[in-house]
Amino acid sequence: MGNQLWQRKPVEHFETEMKESKLKRVLGKWGLTSLGVGAIIGAGIFVMTGVGAKEYAGPALALSFVVAGIGCTFAALCYAEFASFLPVEGSAYAYSYATMGEFFAWIIGWDLILEYGMGASAVAVGWSGYLAKFLHLFDIKFPIWLMNDVFTAKEMIADATHKGTLANLATRYSDLGFPNIMGVDIAVNLPALIIIWFITAILVRGIKQASGTNNIMVAIKVVVVLFIIILGAQYINTANWKPFIPERGFYIDALGGSHHAYGLLGIVAGAAYIFFAYIGFDTVSTHAGEAKNPQKDVPFGIITSLIVCTILYILVALVLTGMVNYKDIDITAPIAAAFGSQGLSYAVFIISIAAIAGLTSVLIVMLLGQSRVFFAISKDGLLPKKTFGELHPIHRTPYKANILIGFIVSLVSAFTPIDSISKMVNIGTLLAFVMVCIAVWVMRKKEPTRHRPFKTPAIWLVAPLGVIFNLGMMLTLEWQNWARLVGWLAIGMLIYFMYGKNHSVLAKLLSKEKA
Repeated sequence: MGNQLWQRKPVEHFETEMKESKLKRVLGKWGLTSLGVGAIIGAGIFVMTGVGAKEYAGPALALSFVVAGIGCTFAALCYAEFASFLPVEGSAYAYSYATMGEFFAWIIGWDLILEYGMGASAVAVGWSGYLAKFLHLFDIKFPIWLMNDVFTAKEMIADATHKGTLANLATRYSDLGFPNIMGVDIAVNLPALIIIWFITAILVRGIKQASGTNNIMVAIKVVVVLFIIILGAQYINTANWKPFIPERGFYIDALGGSHHAYGLLGIVAGAAYIFFAYIGFDTVSTHAGEAKNPQKDVPFGIITSLIVCTILYILVALVLTGMVNYKDIDITAPIAAAFGSQGLSYAVFIISIAAIAGLTSVLIVMLLGQSRVFFAISKDGLLPKKTFGELHPIHRTPYKANILIGFIVSLVSAFTPIDSISKMVNIGTLLAFVMVCIAVWVMRKKEPTRHRPFKTPAIWLVAPLGVIFNLGMMLTLEWQNWARLVGWLAIGMLIYFMYGKNHSVLAKLLSKEKA
């Protein structure tokens, strides 16, 4: 069975599965692009920009978006080539299975589950925060224990007490107390839990309904992002851009040294942090099984969504750091706070609505992408097929996977601090990008004559640069992120060797052929 770990799944098997797939092909190139934009524009631009500028890059945050965008572009070109000749659900998991073997495919699949699951949880918490800010505009308040997990709620109270701002915190909630059971304080982020189940219900109904809902949300937030850029540009004070690259503060290392730093190192560290803003373009490839013309439309959707969002991100970063000095940026709601500081209360209202819509569409795409990864892995027998691979008799969706994922993600988002879950997302995504860049290069060497509707230009340069850029960003992350990743992968290996390896469909086919 040792050879099984490195056994590649033939491309012909994927092609057969593609023809037999019962998933509905309803997505065109603009529908796929919309899914990409829907996933990309969200928490990154409405939340992460504040910390990225204040703690890492200063006004040079725009350059951090350039660095992250370059790393993503190299990976996107590699994703596009794979998606063109291997247009199946599963994304990097399927690509790794065809090139690196079953064991590597499992590692990447398990990694993608971490990316989408924790990403959706973090976004749900961010969604809850913006909902609270929106309701506060109408003086609608709830108890702190219904809007936050217990760790975050207690940290907020302790921080406000230390700073002497407890009275200000009290104006945001109807009650700062906690109910308790047997002496244990109870708190739950109820809005985060509810929104996950709302999105899950949509996904169970079908991809067409989910895509339609996402298109509406994407249209709203793209218009508002343009509104932010155009209106904000009128309030830019160029003095806030000086110095554009502040002097370096603390050194960042891969072993957990102090991570706060400006200077050139801060730009790279800022790129690794705000990389969360780019998570999403790869989800386009997870929907290849539902694309009308996957060989052409998936590469188009991947590259177009990435280019559009990179340009918007750079402009928003310049507007934010131009409106407010980077040292004074509000890290909880940076965009809304920047306009509020200029007395533009109507803009705060509009931005809050856009943030809620934007984060909703991100949730749709992330939960949709994760269910498709589960579906792909279960078809290969590495996860229970009856749980994750069964389609709804009417809606033709992997409804059991949707429901189970919704259950787990809702619990994580309801009871876990956003800090703990968001930091796990970036390193998992960067690892997937590194593996895809390696895999597409390997595939070129192993099967150079295979027809590729889209070919990554200068693969000998693009793939290595993709590895270097994305691995470089990984190395600026704190050691705790590496520890969490290793722990997650260890759990995955345990599942593979205890279940997946023994139920592998490919292994059974190979055994029959030998017999």
